[in-house]
Amino acid sequence: MAGIGTPAARLDELRGTGCTPQQAWELFDSLPGVRVEEITTGRWRGGELDTGHPWKGVLVGSGWYGKQFDSADSVQPLLFAGPDEHIFPVDPRRVPLALAGRIPLAGVRFCRRLLPLLRPALRAGSPRARLRDLEFRGKVGAAMVYDHLPIIDCFRLVDGDTLLGVMDMRGMSDPYFFILSRDHS
Repeated sequence: MAGIGTPAARLDELRGTGCTPQQAWELFDSLPGVRVEEITTGRWRGGELDTGHPWKGVLVGSGWYGKQFDSADSVQPLLFAGPDEHIFPVDPRRVPLALAGRIPLAGVRFCRRLLPLLRPALRAGSPRARLRDLEFRGKVGAAMVYDHLPIIDCFRLVDGDTLLGVMDMRGMSDPYFFILSRDHS
């Protein structure tokens, strides 16, 4: 259990109540940077921090499982799991990001039920991103750079097994905050 006043406790509080983008930025900016070599340990389970972003519930509802960081140059930015719980890497170019937040969550959940059928068409055959240490908002830390999309995910360390991330995507006016927890399974 997170201690009172710790970054993990603050994150738990914001997850439980939801928060504004400003509150999420305040937590993000208070956290230390995390180096690439500290997070290249395999699979990370994803979740979101509800800031009222238009994508609220979309990634999680669609079956997003998390990310896979095997080395700085071997990264799967999108892992998905269908109702069969089979986890597989998805090529981000095959995900209709332009529709995120524009179709009802019921439609997103319906698409998740189709993942076992869509798996062969969506599957990434090779890594689709890289990790680099870069400066963002005044601190140097790990960032995931997508190979084929104008997206950089920047990470900060909440605790040894938890990261707070923010998606920096060209053309997206509001930040999308998410949480990654080290997958020990």
